[in-house]
Amino acid sequence: QVQLVESGGGLVQPGGSLRLSCVVSGSIFRVYDMGWYRQAPGKQRELVAVITVGGTTNYADSVKDRFTISRDNPKNTVYLQMNSLKPEDTAVYYCNTRRQNFQWGQGTQVTVSS
Repeated sequence: QVQLVESGGGLVQPGGSLRLSCVVSGSIFRVYDMGWYRQAPGKQRELVAVITVGGTTNYADSVKDRFTISRDNPKNTVYLQMNSLKPEDTAVYYCNTRRQNFQWGQGTQVTVSS
């Protein structure tokens, strides 16, 4: 059974940085396009970054030039480097495949506040 375990969230001031990690166990990680999603209170979950099997990346306009997604296939891990954080980035962050093939993990809370 596939498990998604996100970590790295926390409380950070505006303009700060965080690096999120997601370990994917129990699957052939390298064959999937992976994404980072987020869900703010009262809002729907949204896709913010994608990395394909080949390493091509795409970002939502709201995070472009501030967030960087990467993957380490031997470690079955996908990362999200978040810089220049804004209060509107506050949300629970999740990883999954681009097609949301797997059951969602618990996510990791990111709070941007002074």
